[in-house]
Amino acid sequence: MYVLAINGSPRKGGNTEIMLHKALEPLKAAGWETEYVRIGGKAVRGCLACGKCFELKNNTCIQKQDVFNELMEKIVRADAIICGSPTYFADITPELKAVLDRSGMVAIANGNSLRGKIGAGVIAMRRGGGTHAFDSINHMFLMSQMIVPGSIYWNLGFGLNKEEVSGDAEAMANMEHIGQAIDWLGRAIAPVRDEYPVGKGVG
Repeated sequence: MYVLAINGSPRKGGNTEIMLHKALEPLKAAGWETEYVRIGGKAVRGCLACGKCFELKNNTCIQKQDVFNELMEKIVRADAIICGSPTYFADITPELKAVLDRSGMVAIANGNSLRGKIGAGVIAMRRGGGTHAFDSINHMFLMSQMIVPGSIYWNLGFGLNKEEVSGDAEAMANMEHIGQAIDWLGRAIAPVRDEYPVGKGVG
């Protein structure tokens, strides 16, 4: 099985990156193929609402000038996706928001291609706004018919300066547990994932 971690933070080696790698550790130990991608700081445009993905139906976006389609190929292949972001004014970074909007739209246009995948959000925060940022990730996962596992707490870690989150023992324990939960869930649903019910929208 393959898990993709997407980091929306532009800060290399920052708290979000530390949390994501901690979550990947149990999955790697369990034999999953793991991949970490940082899109924060890269030029990722938002969705144009042009509807071309509904015409093309090839799991790509018509916008070719950024890294999105390369990332979307990985998202479609993944069994589990972990999205991480620092908290920017009580929300996720614009790069991650663009990825969520476009991947969600492309997936819907292609028969809900995220259906039955596992999704988890991870948020680094200084003080407040983390739950709203966490919700932003989960909203896309849940409306895309993905499965969101719980953990010992919300997937939040406290830290402003680099590596500060490593001192948040509860956050580190939470990251290890969410990785274990994804592994357990992935193994449990693997034999029947293709049987996930197809939901049809209204209108």
